[in-house]
Amino acid sequence: MSIYDFNMISIEGWNRPLSEYRDKVILIVNTASKCGFTPQYKGLQKLYDDYKEKGFVILGFPANDFLRQEPGTNEEIKEFCSVTYNITFPMFEKIHVKGKEIHPLYKYLTAGGGKEEFAGKISWNFTKFLINRQGEVIARFAPKDDPEKIRPYIEEAL
Repeated sequence: MSIYDFNMISIEGWNRPLSEYRDKVILIVNTASKCGFTPQYKGLQKLYDDYKEKGFVILGFPANDFLRQEPGTNEEIKEFCSVTYNITFPMFEKIHVKGKEIHPLYKYLTAGGGKEEFAGKISWNFTKFLINRQGEVIARFAPKDDPEKIRPYIEEAL
């Protein structure tokens, strides 16, 4: 199993198989609009702008699992991201990243994507998983980790 086996729903409501991102370096991030880490959207967008032409993509997954910091609808989240941070990387519908209703993608990621060193529950919004071109988890970053910290790992994976 790999991330390419999952089908997700875009924030616009379209079915998007993650196999669309095969052969790309992917950063998967659980996001929230009313979190202390929300300004990381700016740094994430900068990374996306800097590397998208080289085969890098960020996939944002809003979640309302931590102190109700993502209370909006998918439409409200999309507008917030677009207007406030000019987000152009793919965003997906709001999902659960922990608990009984955890989305299968996040169940897979929190199991480490097959690698024990990356396993563990999501502790907060803006936990980041870096995926190589083969669909394997190659790094995990904590919510407090600024997107700039990820730059060398992206460059190495590209």
